[in-house]
Amino acid sequence: MVVEETLVMIKPDGVARGLESEIVRRIEAAGLEIVRKQRKRLTRDEAERLYEPHRGKEFFERLIQFTISGDVVLMLVRGENAVARVRALIGPTDPAKAPKGTIRGDYGTTVTQNVIHAADSPESAKRELSLFF
Repeated sequence: MVVEETLVMIKPDGVARGLESEIVRRIEAAGLEIVRKQRKRLTRDEAERLYEPHRGKEFFERLIQFTISGDVVLMLVRGENAVARVRALIGPTDPAKAPKGTIRGDYGTTVTQNVIHAADSPESAKRELSLFF
């Protein structure tokens, strides 16, 4: 197995709803380590750089506006196969398609307001982590 680091971000809806402790608990219960954590409000530039792969898509502006609408919690998470394990914990982007027991399945409300972001590949993880850590 490969030890990886990945970015996890609790989005403004998750922070506003007080889900930080529960999300941290689930990550740690899965045997992953939260190496660094910071709470902040992203600037528009930071949000655009994070979601750069989606630039030009119809939902890009809505996603950026939502992401900068309140505080987020950024985490550097480490563990064996961390990227895939975190993606399994959070579930699919659309909460309606996310199984119960996943973070998005339990707490997400819409495709945009789905509580959490996590890098979708080791390459994305490296790029995203470089933005904040």
